[in-house]
Amino acid sequence: MEEGLVLNWGVFRAVLAILQWWGFNVTVIIMNKWIFQNLDFKFPLTVSCIHFICSSVGAYIAIKVLKIKPLIEVEPEDRWKRIFPMSFVFCINIVLGNVSLRYIPVSFMQTIKSFTPATTVILQWLVWRRYFEWRIWTSLIPIVGGILLTSITELSFNAFGFCAALFGCLATSTKTILAESLLHGYKFDSINTVYYMAPFATMILAIPAVLLEGAGVFNWFYTHESIFSAMIIIFTSGILAFCLNFSIFYVIHSTTAVTFNVAGNLKVAVAVLVSWLIFRNPISGMNAIGCAITLSGCTFYGYVRHKLSQQQLPGTPRTPRTPRTPRSRLEVTPLVNEKQDKV
Repeated sequence: MEEGLVLNWGVFRAVLAILQWWGFNVTVIIMNKWIFQNLDFKFPLTVSCIHFICSSVGAYIAIKVLKIKPLIEVEPEDRWKRIFPMSFVFCINIVLGNVSLRYIPVSFMQTIKSFTPATTVILQWLVWRRYFEWRIWTSLIPIVGGILLTSITELSFNAFGFCAALFGCLATSTKTILAESLLHGYKFDSINTVYYMAPFATMILAIPAVLLEGAGVFNWFYTHESIFSAMIIIFTSGILAFCLNFSIFYVIHSTTAVTFNVAGNLKVAVAVLVSWLIFRNPISGMNAIGCAITLSGCTFYGYVRHKLSQQQLPGTPRTPRTPRTPRSRLEVTPLVNEKQDKV
């Protein structure tokens, strides 16, 4: 009975984590596009840096002032060996996402980013030698196929924005895998991860932002008509970015890397619809069909995951697992991790 309640709570927590991640993600993306397009603040590095500053301050307040979570002490050596690499990749992921938003519509950027389930699986297979059931590979085919279909007929194509979003897929996969390893292997919770990661990310982005965009930002201050309202919007996006960063690591802690990325494909349909309602960017019939195929692929993946989880019959003794066994975590790729650690 207690095991069933724990499992139901785990499923509920995972679904809630995914839903809040969708809400913050779509809102931040739409606001960033509004900043680049309507406020004429065309400085993706600066916007990313502001987001990480807000995340640093938010995490400090949550831990030191509000004491929502106790601070997890980390040795300086581990900060540089474990947290800094993830922060660096996370920076690349955020910057490439903002750069792509600068040049292509939200719908197209989100469509390209939906390649990340495939890149995540391939990375874990090639680099970490993790095993995946053949049905997992098969379930990714309609997802990738649907994304390809939407890209073929994109009406607002820009080569630079396309390449930025494409390389962002690889950065997203690497970041997700590293974050999953950090959270599960080192018992980090969401806020502590942001607490340690955001200052590193700010440090990494500050100098390039000043050197490459500093003059343009100063010129924007002198030429823009409504500075006060524009700055409120920019810093509000930073506050929401902190909430998004928190929700990202909460999702990774509550699910797995592959489930996180597949859930991102479902978010594409929401982002495409919202962006169309706000910006009215043209979407062809093929784009709509491609999104439908992607959603069907996500549903198929969920079905495959459920069928694989049923292969372990109740009462069947489990083989003892070690943390570094390649086949132990992602062969079945459950929605909820076997660990029920609280966040």
